[in-house]
Amino acid sequence: MKIIRMFRESAAELKNLRCITVTGLLIALSMVIESFTINLGFAKINFAFLALAAIGMLYGPSVSIMAGAVCDVLGYLVAPEGGFFAIYTLIGAFQGLIYGMIAYRRLPKRTGRAYDVEMSFRLVAARIVDVLVINLVCNTAANYHYGFLRDRTLGAAIAARVVKNLLELPVDIVLIAVVLMAVLKAYQSVFGRQRTAV
Repeated sequence: MKIIRMFRESAAELKNLRCITVTGLLIALSMVIESFTINLGFAKINFAFLALAAIGMLYGPSVSIMAGAVCDVLGYLVAPEGGFFAIYTLIGAFQGLIYGMIAYRRLPKRTGRAYDVEMSFRLVAARIVDVLVINLVCNTAANYHYGFLRDRTLGAAIAARVVKNLLELPVDIVLIAVVLMAVLKAYQSVFGRQRTAV
């Protein structure tokens, strides 16, 4: 079955020192990006998802699940706000799963093209799923459950997050098209790694 094979191949990446090193660097980059978060009160704007998306694209769901959980725990340790809630760590892992499932083993064979449109579409699709499932549903529900949104109803909280995400999504798409494609090109140039679709 393709999904089981994808998880096995991704888990095998963890035996590779290159995977551990690049993943560690991308997690560190995620922490740096996270430090530039803009807090709007009802929502936060940051682009740390780019590092997690790159991990999912390069190393798959097994690695990106762990990276998502590690990013959440480290993010809390670096800038603790209130108590630690394990549900957010699970949400971070689930976010990593989204990028790993959609983008892994989809790296193109080298064809001389400087840009891969299919990979861009896959990453944009992953970001849209991330926004719909993680940002709008999981995070809003967790925030509401833990009383972080006491001053508003669940419907008002979701409406505010919809507006925030609709405003942010075009910027996210441009960043995916520019930054993640540059990461992919650099990775293939440095490591000469070629993959075909599963």
